[in-house]
Amino acid sequence: MARQEKISKNLDWICVLIFIVCVLMGWLNIYAAIYNPENPLWIGDAGFFDTNAGKQLIWIGTTVLLIIAILVIDYRFYETTAFFIYGFFIFTLLAVLVFGAEIKGSNSWIRIGGFQVQPAEFAKMATALALAKYISTPMVNLSRFKDQFNVAMLILIPPILILISHETGVALVFTGFIVLLYREGLPGVYPASFLSVIVLFVLSLIYPTWQIFVGVAILAGLIIWIIPRYERKTRNIFIIIGVSISMIVFVTGVDWAVNNILQEHQRNRIKVLVDPDFDRKKTGYNVRQAKIAIGSGGLVGKGFLQGTQTKFDFVPEQSTDFIFCTVGEEEGFAGSLLVVGLFLGLLLRVIYLAERQKSRFARVYGYGVVSILFFHFMVNIGMTIGLMPVIGIPLPFFSYGGSSLWSFSILLFIFLKIDAHRTQVLSRW
Repeated sequence: MARQEKISKNLDWICVLIFIVCVLMGWLNIYAAIYNPENPLWIGDAGFFDTNAGKQLIWIGTTVLLIIAILVIDYRFYETTAFFIYGFFIFTLLAVLVFGAEIKGSNSWIRIGGFQVQPAEFAKMATALALAKYISTPMVNLSRFKDQFNVAMLILIPPILILISHETGVALVFTGFIVLLYREGLPGVYPASFLSVIVLFVLSLIYPTWQIFVGVAILAGLIIWIIPRYERKTRNIFIIIGVSISMIVFVTGVDWAVNNILQEHQRNRIKVLVDPDFDRKKTGYNVRQAKIAIGSGGLVGKGFLQGTQTKFDFVPEQSTDFIFCTVGEEEGFAGSLLVVGLFLGLLLRVIYLAERQKSRFARVYGYGVVSILFFHFMVNIGMTIGLMPVIGIPLPFFSYGGSSLWSFSILLFIFLKIDAHRTQVLSRW
C-alpha cells in the first residue's frame, strides 16, 4: 500500500489530467463523427458497441487496465528489458508480413476476434526504449561514427519492415527521433542536412528543376563571395561546390523517384499538397472537404452533434485520420485552439520532466516520447488543413483505434512511471 501511495504522490498529475481530457474529448468527437440523427445510438442501445464509438469505449477501458499494470510494474523493468521489448516487436513486424491481415491496402494488421491490432504502432515505443537504453550506455557518444551507425540501425530496422507491409505513414514517424538524437549530442550537421533535404524536396515539387539549379548556383556563388578572403581556401571552395552538386543530384533524384518509385496514389497526394485543386473529386477530395468542415465551424463551432459535414459523411475517415475536422466544425476555432493548446502543454510538460531526470535513460526516453507525439500532432493536423501530405497517421488520444490509443498511452505512462521514481534511478549520466 505504501508503494502505491508513493506512486500516486509522485505521479505527474498535470500530464495525467491532460491525457484524460484528450481521451474524453477524443471519444466525444468519435461519437459525433459516427452519429446518425435518424438512428441515434447511445451506451446500452443494441448495436452501439458495433460502432467506432462503442469499440473505442472498450479500448479506453482496456487502456485503463494497461495503465494500472504499467504503474504497478517495477520502474527498473523498462530499462532492464528495453532491448527484449525492441526485439519482440521486431519479431511481430516480421510475423505480420506472413500472417498479417490486409486492411485498406496495408497488410500490417493482426486480427483478434472482431478487433485489429497494428504492431507498427507499438514499434515506435519499443524503438524509443531501445534508443534510451543504448544511448545511456557508458562511453556511448553520438559524435562518434560508430555510435551514430548503431543508433541509425536501431531506428531504421522497424520502418523498413513497416514499409514492406505498405504502411508508409507510420514508417515516416521514425524520422521524428532526430529531435531526441540532437538533444543527446548528435552533431548539428545532421539535423541541418535533414531540414535541407525537406526544403529541397518541397522546392523540387513546386519549381522546375532548372530553376532550382540556377538558384543553387547563385547561392553557392554568394557564399563564396561573402565569406572572408582568408577563408576562401581551395578546400572550402571545393566543399561548397561539392554540397551544391549534391543538392542538384538530389533534386534530380526527387523528380525521378516521384515518377518511377512512388505509387500512383502517393504521387497524387503530393500533387494535391502542391496544387489544392488537383483531382478535386478523388485524391484532393479529402483535403478539400476537411478544409470546408474546419472552416465552417467559425469561432465557436456549430455545436455538439450539429456538424453537417460530419453528420453527412462528407469527409472520409473522419473518426480516424481526419478527426480534427470534427473538432473544427463542431467546436470551432476555440475548440481547435484548445486541442492545440493541450498538445503543446503536454509536449512542454514532458520536456520539463525529461530535463529533470537523474538518469540519462529516463531523459532520452522522455525525448523519445516528445519526438513521437510531436510528429503525430504536427503531421495529422497539418494534413487536415492542407499543409502536409495525407499520409494516414492518427491524432494521439483523439483518433479512433485501439492500437494507437494503447501505444500512445503505454508510451506516455512508462515515462510517467519512471519519472515518479526519478530520485531512485541509479543509472549514471
